[in-house]
Amino acid sequence: MSRHYDAVLFDLLTALLDSWSLWNAVPGSEAAGRSWRAEYLRMTYGTGPYRPYEDIVREAADRVGLPSGRADALAARYSELKPWPGVTGVLTKLREAGVPLGVVTNCSEKLGRIAVGRIGVPFEVVVTAERAGFYKPDPHPYNLALEELGVAPERSLFVAGSPYDLFGTARVGLPAFWHDRMGAELEGAPTPIARHRDLMPLIAVVLG
Repeated sequence: MSRHYDAVLFDLLTALLDSWSLWNAVPGSEAAGRSWRAEYLRMTYGTGPYRPYEDIVREAADRVGLPSGRADALAARYSELKPWPGVTGVLTKLREAGVPLGVVTNCSEKLGRIAVGRIGVPFEVVVTAERAGFYKPDPHPYNLALEELGVAPERSLFVAGSPYDLFGTARVGLPAFWHDRMGAELEGAPTPIARHRDLMPLIAVVLG
């Protein structure tokens, strides 16, 4: 089968998993959860060299006025994460077509592995910020995943969940498909090749 891309990489906690619902549930309200998660995203994507992921989540809670213990509660409930509707089916179709799949996530090894396990579909490569030594959008995590898959950036596609990823993928020449479930905006973000609130169009983009 002719394919437009030889491999697909995914953001994990926003593009594949509905982590927003869990972040809202832990502090007890959508407003508190969104504020906390927005601060966490801003901090991780601005950190660069890796420092403990759990520390950043805890500091983000402190900055928005939540008890720091909420970060421990969030980590303890990672096994409750669920894929966005349709995600497992789309990934299964890509695997059946022989497309190698990978994950590049701003997460610790421990929590990243728990989160990946919630998808229900195996990946050839899983690169966490901890293993790469850097947080996205630094090029290191993306490049490590590409190296381990043995695929050139231009022959791969990255599925972003956050507009922050668009800066990183542009730096390494990696085309991006934005699975924008939340209707997010980020001024100055590079334009992806496609932007959808549903993941189903990804199949046509990859397989043609």
